[in-house]
Amino acid sequence: MTGDETTRVETTRVETTQDETTQVLRTQDDAERYVASVCFKHGPPRLLGVELEWLVHHAAEPAAPLDPVVLRAALGPYAPPSLDPRSPARALPGGSTVTVEPGGQVELASPPLAPFGTLVRTVVADAEVLHDRLAAHGIAVSPHAADPVRPARRVLDLPRYRAMEHRFDRVGPWGRSGMCSTAAVQVCVDAGEGTGVASRWEAVHALGPALVGAFANSPVLHGRRTGWKSSRLAAWLALDPQRTAPPRSVRGDPAAAWARRVLDTELLCVRRADGRWDAPPGVTFAAWIGGHAELPPPTKADLEYHISTLFPPVRPHGHLEIRYLDAQPGRRWALPTAVLAALLADPAVTDRARQACEPTAGRWMSAARHGLADRVLQRAAATIFELAVDTLPRLDAPSWLVADLAVMLERRVRRGLCPADLHTTGPHRAGAADGAHLAGPAGTPQAGPAGTPPAGPADVPEEARA
Repeated sequence: MTGDETTRVETTRVETTQDETTQVLRTQDDAERYVASVCFKHGPPRLLGVELEWLVHHAAEPAAPLDPVVLRAALGPYAPPSLDPRSPARALPGGSTVTVEPGGQVELASPPLAPFGTLVRTVVADAEVLHDRLAAHGIAVSPHAADPVRPARRVLDLPRYRAMEHRFDRVGPWGRSGMCSTAAVQVCVDAGEGTGVASRWEAVHALGPALVGAFANSPVLHGRRTGWKSSRLAAWLALDPQRTAPPRSVRGDPAAAWARRVLDTELLCVRRADGRWDAPPGVTFAAWIGGHAELPPPTKADLEYHISTLFPPVRPHGHLEIRYLDAQPGRRWALPTAVLAALLADPAVTDRARQACEPTAGRWMSAARHGLADRVLQRAAATIFELAVDTLPRLDAPSWLVADLAVMLERRVRRGLCPADLHTTGPHRAGAADGAHLAGPAGTPQAGPAGTPPAGPADVPEEARA
């Protein structure tokens, strides 16, 4: 999700008054306190939600550019104002809302719900309504997390996305691919309360590499095999690392660390009435507070908007938004959601899962490149899936989901397979020549096709070839 500034500010989802958000920020300390207060809301960990993205294409012409007029008609009264300013933007029958990403990806955002089974049943029903509308207008939903055919092309022409494109283009080709040609399953969980907040923050990061490897589903991008099992995550980690990389450490106070990161990150865009939102190059939010930019003094609303321009694997919004999972085919989005729900439902289970994942710390790039062919990741994934399979029946999960998760453990995870290993559709060229035409950043090896980052020696562990 890159955000839709017309339908919502993609940030903390907390109640703030207009007077409060227009307050000018005078010091960095004030800004850090504000970030910490709105991004980590304490409370019993009870609710879950999902934000599901799908790449869509014309069923009769999969390689054709997506026609926004047809997409607007397909979404009808559920279309967001970013696509149709006159739309009533109604919620789907179960309460989920629809948004559209820069490349025309369709997103369903559920309400926060409990118990877990209610969330699954609600989203399955809402997704069916949404997909039926798309199909009736000749629009098909892709089963993959990266577009295997089309080049990156922006469908929405909004100031935010123009500014993002300009910023990312200065880094490399990966920004356009990430914005316009990828889709994710994003799982939202309560942050917890008291000391449990830091524990849950550590846990959702610790689980990340193993779950990335298990659910990698994007080996083909723009018509070529990239050499990555998750080309989606690879592109996002490379497109602007200061705003997309995982934290160097998840120890200590997560709220304080996140607040410092927010202020130390360069501005991506600055909202202006004339529609020109490009930010002055090299200016962080802290520098803006300090007066080192030819801009009006920043307000709390500006800070909230700046937070919405950071895209790390886990982003705090009051709750924790887990962003590292590739989109899955059909209703299989429920599988990674179920694993996370099961592993976070009981602190004792969470601790066991985190311990199982200790050997995988920092293996994000290996997970994106190798999936569960990295044997360190495979061993951790097998353990946490076993825990999830044992715990899931207690969460009011549908019986089909309990069965599907058990089958995935036996037929894929134990065998070191991920969805990318089963990818057989779409035009692509495999082989060593795929990665030979695009130079990566200075000092790095050659990269894969445009839109995927290079791999260094550290990303090819010996275990991955075992």
